[in-house]
Amino acid sequence: MPPTPLNPNDPDLAGARLAASVVVLRDGDSGPEVLMLRRAERDGDIRSGVWVFPGGVLDATDGLLHERCDGEDDAAHSTRLGLARGALDYAVAAVRECFEEVGLLFAHGSLPAAVAERHAMQSGEDFVALCQRHDLRLATSALVYHSHWLTPPGIAKRFDTRFYVARLPDGQQPQADKGEALEIAWLTPAQALDKERRLKLLPVTRRTLQDLGRFTSVQAILDEAAARVNPPRHMPRLGCNAQGVRPVLPDEWAYAEIGRLDPQGRGDIWFELPPLRAVALSERVMRVTCGNGSVMTGPGTNTYLIGAPGGPLAVLDPGPDDADTEAHLQAVLQAAAGRPITRIIVTHTHKDHSPAAQRLHALTGAPLVGLAAVHPEWQDTVFAPDHAPADGERLVLGEGCTLRAVHTPGHAANHVCWLLEEEKLLFTGDHVMQGSTVVINPPDGDMAAYLGALEKLLAIDLDWFAPGHGFLMARPHDELRKLIAHRLAREAKVLDALRTLGPCSDEALVPTVYGDVPSARHALALRSLRAHLGKLLAEGRVREDAGQLRLG
Repeated sequence: MPPTPLNPNDPDLAGARLAASVVVLRDGDSGPEVLMLRRAERDGDIRSGVWVFPGGVLDATDGLLHERCDGEDDAAHSTRLGLARGALDYAVAAVRECFEEVGLLFAHGSLPAAVAERHAMQSGEDFVALCQRHDLRLATSALVYHSHWLTPPGIAKRFDTRFYVARLPDGQQPQADKGEALEIAWLTPAQALDKERRLKLLPVTRRTLQDLGRFTSVQAILDEAAARVNPPRHMPRLGCNAQGVRPVLPDEWAYAEIGRLDPQGRGDIWFELPPLRAVALSERVMRVTCGNGSVMTGPGTNTYLIGAPGGPLAVLDPGPDDADTEAHLQAVLQAAAGRPITRIIVTHTHKDHSPAAQRLHALTGAPLVGLAAVHPEWQDTVFAPDHAPADGERLVLGEGCTLRAVHTPGHAANHVCWLLEEEKLLFTGDHVMQGSTVVINPPDGDMAAYLGALEKLLAIDLDWFAPGHGFLMARPHDELRKLIAHRLAREAKVLDALRTLGPCSDEALVPTVYGDVPSARHALALRSLRAHLGKLLAEGRVREDAGQLRLG
């Protein structure tokens, strides 16, 4: 019986062929080296001529060799791989394919005689017969499960591949079969990734090499892989930009949004956020990104258009008032496609979010909704709301389209997130940002308030974040827990630094507390440090005497 997933109805698995690959390693003078092979050239095959690790699809006969495996039994292997049954087939296939393609045989028994018959093999049945004829016992214990990759939806040939890592068997040397493997090479991960070599690599191969490049020995690679608990499945998705379509990996910012908007793999969802481009995120939500991208604003401030299908719209965070504002507001009006704009909402009054509200109000007459600035520094002090929403207040934008105000002070004293209740989607402004932590700058910024607001969001049923900068974010509660843990870990570093350095100024703490941050950004880090210190001083865990800080 072939391997059986725990959820056989998983739509991501539809049409994918089961496959296994083994990353063969040896220690070299410059660190671990990886056995790479160049695939045969075939018209219409995206794997044509690529450099990969030995491997291939499972064969119906692989399950016949379970009793000849010296490692974990099928039940234990299936648990490790997250399958209901049949996982040992992957290890057998990895051994068989490695033998067929590069002549390395992970086995015990009469190996020289078996290797001599390698080129006579034509099928999985031949490999079973070979094992029986020479009484081979497959050394599946030498293979350590490493990772799980699934070809993106939308590609004609999809593979559900399990990757193993293994040390080069003693006394054996690889040799290309000149069929599937045209040539082979031993390369360090850095050498294989070197752009000067111009190796054609698949995304999974590139990412695996990047992972292996962290280690200084083969044993360290094997130990780390053995310690992995339930390695996640990685499935790239097809995304595009002006240059064309490419796989987008799970750790790229656009990944979750592409999965939401294009689960079938059409490849027409962008993995970039070019300014002025309208993107339909759902039947209720569109996004237009401002042209104010920078170190502080990422790809630019997101303006959202929200409303029931065909009905009036609210515009959230119309952006800055700068040289690009007129073009941006025209793009917003074009995205509205003649639908009336009846509200202009802001999450907070930092100058990259709210100033364009005045010009949009002049164009549409729509009232302004939000909270006025509390402190003037870096704020849009011109913003004067027609309506200041109470915490928990609901705005009905049309049938089946309701926004709820969620007061979230911390980044700014007047910060409000907005929950689209029907989609469990929270517009986070700058309370949660994609790809970076939020600057908390006293006196308007307050670390205790910020952490309290993060905890508050944990109590809300959420499916998505729509941040003020970046793409849609999935698993919002996981993101919140990471942010809380990060802030508390930084707080612990403040206390440890004071314990070590003794009485000192806040400037003296920065190199220790923010040693992981480039020194060019230490002036910015000092602002967040002062926010942490404000919280600790208020709690009595730190005290200050004549400008010198010490533990309380």
